[in-house]
Amino acid sequence: MIGSFSKKAGFMLIGVSLVITACQNQPAGTTTGLQLSHEFIVQQLDDAVAQIKVLADSVPADRMPRTFQGDTIVTSDTRWWTSGFYPGSLLYLYEHSGDEQLLQLAKDKLRILEKEQHNKGTHDLGFMLYCSFGNALRLTGDTATYKTILLTGAESLISRYNPTVKAIRSWEGWTYPVIIDNMMNLEFLAQASTLSGDPKYRDIAMTHANTTIKNHYRPDYSSYHVIDYNPEDGSIVAKKTAQGAYDESAWARGQAWGLYGYIMMYRETGDVTYLDFAKHVAAFILNHPNMPEDLVPYWDFNAPDLTADSPYAANYKTNRDASTATVLASALIELSTHTENEEHADYMVKAEHILKNLSTAPYKAEIGTNGGFILKYSVGSIPHGSEIDVPLTYADYYYIEALIRYKRLLEGKPFSGEKIKK
Repeated sequence: MIGSFSKKAGFMLIGVSLVITACQNQPAGTTTGLQLSHEFIVQQLDDAVAQIKVLADSVPADRMPRTFQGDTIVTSDTRWWTSGFYPGSLLYLYEHSGDEQLLQLAKDKLRILEKEQHNKGTHDLGFMLYCSFGNALRLTGDTATYKTILLTGAESLISRYNPTVKAIRSWEGWTYPVIIDNMMNLEFLAQASTLSGDPKYRDIAMTHANTTIKNHYRPDYSSYHVIDYNPEDGSIVAKKTAQGAYDESAWARGQAWGLYGYIMMYRETGDVTYLDFAKHVAAFILNHPNMPEDLVPYWDFNAPDLTADSPYAANYKTNRDASTATVLASALIELSTHTENEEHADYMVKAEHILKNLSTAPYKAEIGTNGGFILKYSVGSIPHGSEIDVPLTYADYYYIEALIRYKRLLEGKPFSGEKIKK
C-alpha cells in the first residue's frame, strides 16, 4: 500500500542535475529543454480520455463523481465543493482530443450545475463554477450561455467578503474562518473582472490574497490551514487546522493550494510581490526534509515525525497524497514560465518528475480499473476519516490540467492559465 512507503521509497530522481544544466540560461517563458516527449504526454491524455469514459458510464445523470471506495463510485450533488471538477476534466480532455462525446457529457453536467451560481453559502464557487463554466466559455466562446452564469456566481462569491476582515469567509460555523484553500477561488474573481470590465472582483481577490500573506503564513513560508477572525474588528481569534496533523503542522495540500494561488495572482495582476512570495512557498515545499524523492508528498509534511501522543501516529505517518502532487505539478509548470535560467529549469524539472511518477504505477490506475478515476492514493481528510488512500476527482482534474499545460509548451503554444476571455 502506498500509505506504507518509506521516505526513500518510490522513484529515484531522473537525471535532475543533467536536465537542469540543459535548461539553464533560458529566459522566462521559454519552452526549450523540455524533457517529457510529446508522445508521452499525448499517451497520458489519451489514457485519461479512455478512463473518464469508463467513469461516465457509472455516474448518475443528476450526480457528480467524488471518489471510488470499496468498489463503489461515490458521488455528490452539485452543492458539494468538488462538483466542478468532473465537467472541467471532461472539457480539458475535449480540448485535447476534439471528442464531441466529451463535450456533450460536460454540457450535460453543466446543466445540473448551473443553479449553483446563486449559492451564497460557500466560498468554493471558483472550484465549482470556474473550473467548469470557465473552461466551457474558453473552449466554446459561447458568452450568451455562460457569461451571465459566471458573473452571477462571482457576485455570489463576493457576498461572503467582509471589508473589515479583508477576506472572504470560507465556512459557516467557527467565528469567521478563512482557509488557505480559498486562494484557489480568487482566479474566478480576477477573471470575472476581465469578463465584465468591473475591477471590483479583482480588487477583492487582491485584498484577500494580501490578508492571507499577512496572517496565514509563518516565517518559514508554511501556511496555517484555518485563520479564524472576529468579523467585528478583523482581529485573529485562532490559528488552527481542520485537515492537517495539528495546528502548527504543514498540511500538504494547503501548501500546494497557496503556491498555486500566488502564482496565479502574479499572472492576473502583474504584481511581482506575489511571484516573489510564490518562490518562497515553493522553496518551503520542495526543500522540505520530509519531501519524498518521487515528489508525491505525505498528506502532511510533519506526518512522518508524529509522536505517540498524536491520534494519527499509529496509522497515518506515511500516507501519500497524489492530489497535492497534481496541484504542485500544475503550479510549478506555470511558475517555470515566469522565471529564468536556473529557477526556470529547477521548477520545470520538478514538475516533470512529478508528472513522470504520477503517470506510472503505483499512482496511475490501469484503464478500466479504479472506477474510471485516473490516479490512486489521494487523501481527503485524515482527521475526518474521509477519503483516505483513494482516487479523488480533483486529483484527476489537476493532473489533466498539468498535462494540458505541458502539452501547450511542447507544441510551442503560448502558455495561459486563463479560462475566460472577454
